[in-house]
Amino acid sequence: MTDILAFTPPKLHQGKKWFVDFLCYDPVTETMRRKKYHLDGIKKISDRKRHGAELVSKLLYRLHQGWNPWAEVSSTRQFASLSNIFDLFVRCIQRQRDTGAMRQKTYHSYHSMLARFREWCESCPIRLVYVYQLNKTVLVDFLEYIYYDRESSARTRNNYKTWLYMFCGWLIDRGYMTENPAASIKTIKEEPKKRDALSAEQLQQLRSYLLENDRHYLLACMMEYYAFIRPEELTCLTIGDIRVKEQKIVVHGEWSKNRKDEAVGLNTELIKMMVDLEIFKFPSHYYLFGRHFTPAAEKTTGRIFREKFAILRKKFKWPDSIQFYSLKDSGIRDLANAEGIVIARDQARHADISTTNHYLKGDAMAIHTETTTFHGKL
Repeated sequence: MTDILAFTPPKLHQGKKWFVDFLCYDPVTETMRRKKYHLDGIKKISDRKRHGAELVSKLLYRLHQGWNPWAEVSSTRQFASLSNIFDLFVRCIQRQRDTGAMRQKTYHSYHSMLARFREWCESCPIRLVYVYQLNKTVLVDFLEYIYYDRESSARTRNNYKTWLYMFCGWLIDRGYMTENPAASIKTIKEEPKKRDALSAEQLQQLRSYLLENDRHYLLACMMEYYAFIRPEELTCLTIGDIRVKEQKIVVHGEWSKNRKDEAVGLNTELIKMMVDLEIFKFPSHYYLFGRHFTPAAEKTTGRIFREKFAILRKKFKWPDSIQFYSLKDSGIRDLANAEGIVIARDQARHADISTTNHYLKGDAMAIHTETTTFHGKL
């Protein structure tokens, strides 16, 4: 830190040109650079002397307090090494993951985005070494790299923008920043998610094939369709979480998306399938879906559901917009049309019906027959 704050005392020069100057360490170039303040604009010699003396005194005081003209920062913590800060952030999110304060999926997302940002900082033409250099211009340049150079989607670019806002907030909480430079960065318009619900014919095609070839994966598909349980949540579900008598599935807050303990309805079709597969003969602490979609003592990842579905999609020659998560879209659509959107909202664990509506595209929504027979006054 002493190297960063190194400086020579300010000095008033009188002659053909009047000025105050001093040398101060520039942490970016790692050299001593001269800072100069011209006084020729002051007409009276006596005023120049007085102003020069005052300027020397003020500059010397500020320099002793840690001020650096090449880095307008409010605290020496903002001179912290970016490399060290990145390492500290990783340790923090690892701790949150290990204690259950952060979901594994969130951890991977944060870790991945940090790695990309760190790689960009290290290769940036402008040498980025210290925290104070992370201003709005730098963050915008990084987002343009993500969007234009890497040709990522608008949604991905906006996700990085959200992460940068969180990361800068984390820095503010620890005194490394005073303001969030990502706060005023605007999001850009996103294209609608390219995910469609399965038609009735596609659902039957999937069911028929899996009944003959992989009934355990069919159970996973049915869980997504009937219970709306997210892929990552499915990997945490144990057999003990299935309450047959109460006909409900317990979703624990420690691994659910909204961090709350909740329960969803256990459809009779799911019970029948689990009985046929003899699921309840396994120990209650076993995960419902292991690596091969059968109950197992070891936990797997949500990726297995998507990878298996990608193989089936190719086999059936379905478009890429049909995904494993499309089963949830399909289930919400069919339940809302059969029993009402409020029931679908509660089963999906949505806080608001507006969220449920996102899953219901216009041509998939049923109409109320009352609207066809209503006699108005026009």
